[in-house]
Amino acid sequence: FVFSGRFKVNEMATNEASCEQPQKRGTKDKPNGYFADSVVSERRQKDREERLALVLWRRPIITLHYFLLETFITLKEWTLKLWRRRGTVFLFLVLCSLFSLAYSTEGAHQKYVQYLEKRFLWCAYWVGLGILSSVGLGTGLHTFLLYLGPHIASVTLAAYECGSTDFPEPPYPDQIICPEAGRMEGSISLWSIISKVRLEACMWGAGTAIGELPPYFMARAARLSGADPDDEDYEEFEEMLGQAETAQDFVTRAKLGVQNMVQKVGFFGILACASIPNPLFDLAGITCGHFLVPFWTFFGATLIGKAIIKMHIQKLFVIITFSKHIVEQMVSLIGGALPGPSIQKHFSEYLEAQRSKLHHHTGEDTPASENWLSWVFEKVVLVMVCYFIFSIINSMAQSYAKRRQRSQQQRHSEEKTK
Repeated sequence: FVFSGRFKVNEMATNEASCEQPQKRGTKDKPNGYFADSVVSERRQKDREERLALVLWRRPIITLHYFLLETFITLKEWTLKLWRRRGTVFLFLVLCSLFSLAYSTEGAHQKYVQYLEKRFLWCAYWVGLGILSSVGLGTGLHTFLLYLGPHIASVTLAAYECGSTDFPEPPYPDQIICPEAGRMEGSISLWSIISKVRLEACMWGAGTAIGELPPYFMARAARLSGADPDDEDYEEFEEMLGQAETAQDFVTRAKLGVQNMVQKVGFFGILACASIPNPLFDLAGITCGHFLVPFWTFFGATLIGKAIIKMHIQKLFVIITFSKHIVEQMVSLIGGALPGPSIQKHFSEYLEAQRSKLHHHTGEDTPASENWLSWVFEKVVLVMVCYFIFSIINSMAQSYAKRRQRSQQQRHSEEKTK
């Protein structure tokens, strides 16, 4: 009995030693794990800095070369996707052929075909500008400031000058000319101007909602597949989630506030973020994709917020700003400033030239006067469009550089395993 007791005591001691041994080994391996994580993070940071240095004004030849290669790869991927959905593509081509046949055949239906063509091209133009404005996670072309805002402003000025919004078509919307009917003072209301620009404004807002879909689909695919995210913004989002408790700066806390609002409130949280001018809304798409929010919940709230609520807020701001009385007060305030009289003169000449163009009719000579304000605005638009094109080239070149880095890392890991 004593011998068996000693045997059990020795056995228990041996088991305790064996249980402690892996714990000690784990404590020894812990610094190695931290070291490996730091090496991986340093390598990722170095790769990211190399990609960000790949821009046209630093390395133009390599950037253009990578841009062309990435374009070829993207076209190849899109071609394969279309081939997998060849039934839908065939149906679309059949519909296009039927519309082309109806378009080229003479008959009483031509007036309806022309009306549909004009409306479709008009809506597609503004939807495309809306997509360009929001696509690219904040690097898009600011088409509201360049196109939609000036369009609403010109319609507002013309409505107050003409006393009507019944601009003859054509040339409206390409060119605004006052109707030949007599002017009626006091017949212009805020609601009539809103109704005049409602279609293009809502189409632009719908385009901005469509432009928010790529971050959503990217984050959703990365979460479902469990693979490493193929987007730097998504990587930053995951890093931000890991540093949620230690965040100190205002920007990170604002991003976390948007993320918490979208995650906890759901549909109405997305609607609230989409209904106001919000530079952090790109994060809402990534958050909804990461937490697997249903597609129609995200897109429905985004569409309602951007195309209806936010668009009416922006329209009201532009219409009130460029109403007749506000513009006259702005001109008088410009004259009261220090360099005001010279600027006031050019601004008044520009407004007078725009008014004379509104009363130009067929057969009359168009007033040929170009003001420096319109010249400056055209050059600003040109510079911003060029910058947008350069940013697209840089982004695609950096995407190809990331492909190369990933393939090199995979090759290196395969060589290690061998």
